[in-house]
Amino acid sequence: MRFHQMLSSIVGLLLLSSTALADEASSTAPLGEPLAQDDGDDLDDILGSDDDNEESVSDEVDALRRGEIGDTVGAREEAVLDLQQANSNRRVIKTIQAKSFLKINRWEVSPHVAFVSNDPFLNRYIVGTGVGYHLTEIFAIEGMLDFSPDLGTSDWKPLTTQLVEENHVSPDISKLNLFGSACFVFSPIYGKAAISGRKIINFDIYGKFGMGATQTKDDLEALQAVGDPKAEKTMDQLHPTTNFGGGARVIFNDNLALRVEGRSMVYIETVNSTTLEMKNNFILQFSASFFIPNMRS
Repeated sequence: MRFHQMLSSIVGLLLLSSTALADEASSTAPLGEPLAQDDGDDLDDILGSDDDNEESVSDEVDALRRGEIGDTVGAREEAVLDLQQANSNRRVIKTIQAKSFLKINRWEVSPHVAFVSNDPFLNRYIVGTGVGYHLTEIFAIEGMLDFSPDLGTSDWKPLTTQLVEENHVSPDISKLNLFGSACFVFSPIYGKAAISGRKIINFDIYGKFGMGATQTKDDLEALQAVGDPKAEKTMDQLHPTTNFGGGARVIFNDNLALRVEGRSMVYIETVNSTTLEMKNNFILQFSASFFIPNMRS
């Protein structure tokens, strides 16, 4: 009797275990479909891999070089390197090239002509020369000596003639006769320019400042002071003068250049032995520059 009870209990436990396994299988697979077989492709199904469309690392790099895809991860589109362009054989054009003209340790002799551009009463034409030494490519020292001839009433402008002869007015007129200066020259800007697409010329832009002396002569005829002792006493004067300005130098070969320069000469003048007056003459100058010795090869 007891044996039969134990046997029936074991059979009941086996039935309950099989029922539980069937319920678990039905919860993980759709109704009416067999369970998936473990054939080694489960990882591919989960990751969505497709053998037909799969690319190797080398295939992706080749596509990147051909420009078919772009590597834009973590970068802006305009910053992406175009490998196709970088790997192509193209001619390299240098935009910054070595200087073909040097000034360092060379002398510059500059004969020039000039005129005073801001005097409303007189025409003052000037001839002179400058001699400079270039300590470096940027810094130089230069001395200049200039002369302006006295042409009498031929120096008068039409306004002066009208004031003196028709209106009997005496403008304050003094003529620049002789002046010299020593200046420090600073040339911070250098460049090149093409002429007609073939000839290359060099140029630089410079500033200058220094001190000098100016000798002036009052025009007593224009002042209507001929024979006046006071006027004659201060007719010829010598003035300490500040000199500052700048210009451009256009270089055609190793030894020749042309310069265009503007500078102000400021000094204080005594009028009729009693009055002090500040004068500022702006001079526009054109020079030819000769460099010596020749450049070292």
